[in-house]
Amino acid sequence: MPLDPEKRRAYEAAEYVVFFEPELVFRVGEPSPALDEVLDSLEAQTAAFVTAANPHGERRPDEENRAAHAELLKSSFLADYETFEGEGRDPFRRWPAEPSLLIVGIARREAAALGVAHDQNAIVFIEKGRAPELVVLV
Repeated sequence: MPLDPEKRRAYEAAEYVVFFEPELVFRVGEPSPALDEVLDSLEAQTAAFVTAANPHGERRPDEENRAAHAELLKSSFLADYETFEGEGRDPFRRWPAEPSLLIVGIARREAAALGVAHDQNAIVFIEKGRAPELVVLV
């Protein structure tokens, strides 16, 4: 079943936040020099922003989302990558923030597989020098 247009708009409007000091905030479709600097500093060309919260875009209780995030952190997919904690935020505050990870150096195919493994509708994929891209998985 294709992604519901309302959910797609929500993902495209979201703020993707990495817990650096200060926070790094980026959006789908908008170039992010700060994100490119992070990739440069880590000698990487790619990254992905992935959550395990609210599978299939269906709101779950906070404790379930925390447990899903803990499972994501234990994923064998992540063993070879540097990761940074963050969250996806609804800029209109109608949806609770979702615990997420920025995974540096991961390939698109691996990032998509990780999203699918955690029942996600989409991930955000980043290539240095390009605007972050919403990758729909359903």
